[in-house]
Amino acid sequence: MPSSQSHHHHFDLNTTTSNHSHISSNGNKTPTPTPITDSDLRSEFAHHDPSVARLNNGSFGSCPAYISAAQRQWQLRWLQQPDEFYYNQLKPSILRTRNVIKDLINADDVEEISMVDNATTAAAIDSGLCGCTKLFNKGDTAVMLHYAYGAIKKSIHAYVSRAGGRVIEVHMPFPISSNEQIISEFRRALENGKSNGHKVRLAVIDHITSMPSVVIPAKELVEICRNEGVDHIFVDAAHGIGCTKVDMKEIGADFYTSNLHKWFFCPPAVAFLYCRKSDKFSNLHHPVVSHEYGNGLAMESTWIGTRDYSAQLVVPEVLEFVNRFEGGIEGIRERNHQKVVEMGDMLVKAWGTNLGSPPEMCSSMAMVGLPSCLGILSDSDGLKLRTHLRDSFGVEVPIYYLVPKDGEVDPITGYARISHQVYNKVEDYYKFRDAVSKLVKDGFTCALLSD
Repeated sequence: MPSSQSHHHHFDLNTTTSNHSHISSNGNKTPTPTPITDSDLRSEFAHHDPSVARLNNGSFGSCPAYISAAQRQWQLRWLQQPDEFYYNQLKPSILRTRNVIKDLINADDVEEISMVDNATTAAAIDSGLCGCTKLFNKGDTAVMLHYAYGAIKKSIHAYVSRAGGRVIEVHMPFPISSNEQIISEFRRALENGKSNGHKVRLAVIDHITSMPSVVIPAKELVEICRNEGVDHIFVDAAHGIGCTKVDMKEIGADFYTSNLHKWFFCPPAVAFLYCRKSDKFSNLHHPVVSHEYGNGLAMESTWIGTRDYSAQLVVPEVLEFVNRFEGGIEGIRERNHQKVVEMGDMLVKAWGTNLGSPPEMCSSMAMVGLPSCLGILSDSDGLKLRTHLRDSFGVEVPIYYLVPKDGEVDPITGYARISHQVYNKVEDYYKFRDAVSKLVKDGFTCALLSD
């Protein structure tokens, strides 16, 4: 592996990046990664604004300098001789990426892996199946979580209604205390969907919801869907890979998508879509019809016109990067989880509030209750407070507005979604703690902020 200063030198994608090697299970020599140091980490993320406590890895991820340098070399290869690159290098290079993903997620076959821009594109592919296969009879349903990501919800609603079906949203309680609360609400929605002789044709299950952020028992919900005869099951795991355990054989869904730029250190925008091998899904197509149309989804996704494919091509280099950490991506994930829960506990103790879910339902993100005296009374207040924390205190963190229940006394109506990634320091969370404590001490309320 290159040193932490590698991004200052020429990056040769054809050379081995380590002076050491070991014999892999298939008998080939593979590089032994150089363990990453604190100094390396500071260098890899030196481009981050040092004046900002960046507690929002969840939205856009973080790309280390080593990967940015690798991406730039792929871009230069294209610019140097685009014809040669297109005809000789692009497809085999994307195939290498697909093979890395196949192994990371324990899929059976590389043909089950398609590279796409993001989870929203993957949802459009899956939703398109509803229309092109006449999946829905009048009154048949799709079931999805109420807390599904906004773009995914709109995609499902648009395609399912166009296909003649209806959408039932599962209302998940929050704050939440156990998986059973989700499972019981999900079962109730399936029963509703099957009423009057109708069928539940599609289930859309989050692996980790975005806002509020909660780890969903995806494996259990998929199993329930199988037992209830749901036609096909799509798991939206925009935050999945690098943030929670991702194993296709264990989860058992028909479709699974995850971004690679959120928690797997890729530059934006790149994601994968897993599609279980089945004749049922042979009509699956990319929403952009291009030259590869009809050659299967994986090939259709490989070329959707002239564009920058470099974010997809650096995945093998990202694997090298994460393998410099103890335990690789799983080790990173476990340590991020431990730290975000620890920091969440520190914050709620300082403010006298609570976490939005127990630790086992947090991933590398946690929902932290904000003091009710801040007067967060709407989504707009949450956004204004977020902007105020950014502009006045150098803290970047998303804020979720929770509508209070009737009769609730002094309710917590605002939750901050904190993230932890390898570049974060405990001082980042202390900065957030002290900013909120100062607002409370000064008698601040959101009503003081102008629109």
